[in-house]
Amino acid sequence: MIIVDNALKAREQQGKPIRVAMVGAGFMGQGLTNQITHSVPGMRMAAVYNRRPERAQHVFRYSGLDDIVMAGSQAQLDQAIRRGQPAVAEDPFMLCRSGEIDVIVDVTGSVEFGAHVILEAFEHGKPVVLMNAEVDATIGPILQVYARKHKVILSACEGDEPGLQMNLYRWVKGLGLIPRVVGNVKGLQDPYRNPTTQQGWAERWGQNAAMVTSFADGSKISFEQSIVANATGFKVRSRGMSRGLKYDGSIMDIHKLYDLDEIRALGGVVDYTVGPAGVKIFCLAEHADPKQRHYLNLYKMGEGPLYPFWVPYHLVHFEAPNAIARVVLFGDNVAPPLQGPVVEVCAVAKRDLAAGEMLDEYGMYTTYGEAVNTEEMSAMRYLPEGLVEGCKMKRAVAKDQVLAYDDVELPVGRLADRLRAEQYRHFGNVTWLEELLQRTQGAASTRKEAFA
Repeated sequence: MIIVDNALKAREQQGKPIRVAMVGAGFMGQGLTNQITHSVPGMRMAAVYNRRPERAQHVFRYSGLDDIVMAGSQAQLDQAIRRGQPAVAEDPFMLCRSGEIDVIVDVTGSVEFGAHVILEAFEHGKPVVLMNAEVDATIGPILQVYARKHKVILSACEGDEPGLQMNLYRWVKGLGLIPRVVGNVKGLQDPYRNPTTQQGWAERWGQNAAMVTSFADGSKISFEQSIVANATGFKVRSRGMSRGLKYDGSIMDIHKLYDLDEIRALGGVVDYTVGPAGVKIFCLAEHADPKQRHYLNLYKMGEGPLYPFWVPYHLVHFEAPNAIARVVLFGDNVAPPLQGPVVEVCAVAKRDLAAGEMLDEYGMYTTYGEAVNTEEMSAMRYLPEGLVEGCKMKRAVAKDQVLAYDDVELPVGRLADRLRAEQYRHFGNVTWLEELLQRTQGAASTRKEAFA
């Protein structure tokens, strides 16, 4: 990113690289560590935590780094970072507490665990960059309240689709146009995929089967589009967006999928399609000035009223360091929600579910996620896809039916449940979820600041 590159070079010349600590050491963490190590001056991956320490060691070795310190104490961790040695932390909170770390990057995909790490980082003055769309989509707005309280930044990342779309959205607005549709493009959509069907593809690319299942079944793109919706105020036209609408036409004609009066009335929409080829994300925008519309036509953008802008690629960990630099060096948040949630992700039964059955996490066998406007989500008391893991079915639910809180028993004492209840109360004075939790679990909290 222009400006960021020069600022990073200056940090390199000053001998003051941004010291990054990463929580999670999966496929994306591996790529990010390698990228920072070899292609990003003025930044270094200083320390990593993973529940399996050998994976944390692996991401350093994958990047050609050795002399790794296995830090079992805060003093060991801080000393290793000062010496410039790559460190593996025994406890993720050690990264948050270290005075030798400038920023935390969450690459876990976990909502509950991510919430704990994020709040700990805030308490110790650390900004957090998320490669964890699930926590951002589920409780991001209330976490932003805590970030402001602690005078730190919680940001989405570049490269991943929410950051990519928000960069395009901001750029289009900067040209003087009015964005009306922000879209994401998939290559495949099948809500019934599971880790068994996706195992071969996952093994081919060295990825986690549950994660690639969440790509295929539509859960991941629903999380991503809810982040964009919350950052723009845009809504979905209906639950599930276009639900994998296949589009083989030209990007120049994709505006034909949308009724301009409808999307104007909604204030703008987020959506996704399967295709067109050669497009990863797009923004459709109109211009109020007929003189400028004349110029746009001249510049081969079509006759309007909706003009297409798009990006053909999606480079994830290659671009993620730009977000880290924007946050640390410029205090620039990539995709902050405007206020409270506008779009959320509800859980839908992937197959018939029986009473007494325990739900697994997203990207597995029991549920898939769909984006839905918050008014419907709250009124119907839908269960969030980001919080399905560990819920026990109280009654049978048919395949493709949305799950509600009344259908399940929640795991006791989860911080993320408390934060989501606080999110509803804080932004909309909606208290039913808070009352449900107090009735079923009592008022106890797992953190001193949660559910304040």
